[in-house]
Amino acid sequence: MQLVSFHSADKQLTLKNKTRLKEFIASIFDHESKPLKKLDYVFCSDEYLLQMNNDFLQHDYYTDIITFPLSDKQQPIVGEVYVSLDRVKDNASQHNASVLDETLRVLFHGALHLCGYGDKTAKEIKTMRAKEDFYINLFHVEQ
Repeated sequence: MQLVSFHSADKQLTLKNKTRLKEFIASIFDHESKPLKKLDYVFCSDEYLLQMNNDFLQHDYYTDIITFPLSDKQQPIVGEVYVSLDRVKDNASQHNASVLDETLRVLFHGALHLCGYGDKTAKEIKTMRAKEDFYINLFHVEQ
């Protein structure tokens, strides 16, 4: 069984070597000593994710990612991560980053949430950004 899968809601992820990326994402859980059972990424538009944000979280604003942990804390991790590719492209432009690096940041961000990292406090955000940067750099080194 494949640990990490990519799906399309209404947008398609257009990156080269998706198999390598899926394997790398699975390796994040190994690095973090967290057992992974199944992780599904669903790629979508701003409007699709806005509707999910409204329906499931009662938030009426655009976001780049929503992560749903689907397993109990003591069980191997099962999760779904919804990613707005529209927001990723916009964020890349705003942060003067490549679309590839911003895509990696968001994908790794979702995985890190499932590993237990938060992003609500300044300290959590600093740790999350450092972890994202670490894995982005590692991904590029291992190419």
